[in-house]
Amino acid sequence: MTYKVLIVDDSSFFRHQIKSIIDAHPELTVVGEASHGKEAIEKTLKLKPDIVTMDYEMPLMDGITAVREIMAKQPTPILMFSSMTHAGARITLDALDAGAVDFLPKGYENVAHEQSLLRQQLIEKLLHIVKSHRRKTTTSAAPAPARPLPAAKTGVKIRAPELVMIGTSTGGPVALQKVLTQIPANFSAPILVIQHMPAAFTGAYAERLNGICPLSVKEAEDGDSFAPGTVLLAPGGKQMMLSAKNRVKVFAGDDRLNYKPCIDVTFGSAAKYYSNNVLAIVMTGMGSDGKEGARLLKARGAHIWAQEGKTCVIDGMPSAVVKADLADDIVPLDQIAGKMVAMTKSG
Repeated sequence: MTYKVLIVDDSSFFRHQIKSIIDAHPELTVVGEASHGKEAIEKTLKLKPDIVTMDYEMPLMDGITAVREIMAKQPTPILMFSSMTHAGARITLDALDAGAVDFLPKGYENVAHEQSLLRQQLIEKLLHIVKSHRRKTTTSAAPAPARPLPAAKTGVKIRAPELVMIGTSTGGPVALQKVLTQIPANFSAPILVIQHMPAAFTGAYAERLNGICPLSVKEAEDGDSFAPGTVLLAPGGKQMMLSAKNRVKVFAGDDRLNYKPCIDVTFGSAAKYYSNNVLAIVMTGMGSDGKEGARLLKARGAHIWAQEGKTCVIDGMPSAVVKADLADDIVPLDQIAGKMVAMTKSG
């Protein structure tokens, strides 16, 4: 099967480069191009692409406005291109709020280089996003009998956690916002968040969360301590580990690891200091990061949740935890916050 892509960018050079990358893959084909937001809306309605790549700064109509209009008129997965600056991060987070699924850094020199990581990431993200979306719409349109999701395991002693950790990737910024805005300021456990995100983005994202959440949210720095009512967000481009029971170490980390920050690294380090008084939650994202960290925590008696697949943008990470038989519970996105609060009151 071949998936249809619409490219939206006011730079003809960038459109040409992106088109050459996409058309070279057997599962993807470019069905149209647009140079501004209004044209993007028109061509989305006319061509009905499976996915859209979207720039932000364009004449006549910017990318965020176009995303909102497309999601209102012809809901379609949208991958944003973003500048790797603090301002670019804020704009991209606005685009995700408007309905875009994910983003990639925009760099003319990177996309023109045949061996660039951006080229690999573009194809990987396009295919993961469009296939995940297709599975959901197909299941929704024609539900078929399926093996039921595992229920919460019996015999697991649930106690109020001393620490909550949340790991997520694609779809995470919006999903985390939905969870953390529902947690009250008097929440009795600190929360550590590991979101796959570039270095330029985590500071802006922490600022945004701190402005809309009852909890105090900040980007973690080396040596930071944590306490109830606080959220530490692992900084992009670095690793975050626990160095004591209530303190984190932030460092450059091994370049051989695929993710910076890496959920497995943070989860695994917590197993050294905590046992059955940790709640670890693996939410929406590609791949399987979090699975091995969850395994280490599970061996110490920690409680593990996986976000319910149908409420994920991409369910790779939580599904990996479920398939490894590590999940004590599978929780829909809109129930995670309520269950967290209830668990802290369980004694």
